[in-house]
Amino acid sequence: MASEGPAADAARTEFRGWVEAKGHAVENARRAVEGLDAAFASGALQKTPILGAMLADLMVALEQDDGQKLGGKSAEAARFIMPAISRELDNA
Repeated sequence: MASEGPAADAARTEFRGWVEAKGHAVENARRAVEGLDAAFASGALQKTPILGAMLADLMVALEQDDGQKLGGKSAEAARFIMPAISRELDNA
């Protein structure tokens, strides 16, 4: 059952704002994940197994070594995975 209430709605809206935000896709994805982590920690949203898998895939795409600049593949992965996460948030 999906989380309900103002906090859940606000968390979904914030995430979707980052999906649509201008700027670098990787930085937007990082900020979006931080917001989701906070929503999960507060209990505003519940992490579904599918959502957990999607977030794990996204985090692999966002990983970088110290001093390494993320390239186009990371940005492309973020642009692909973020909308899928947004759709799954309706079940979170």
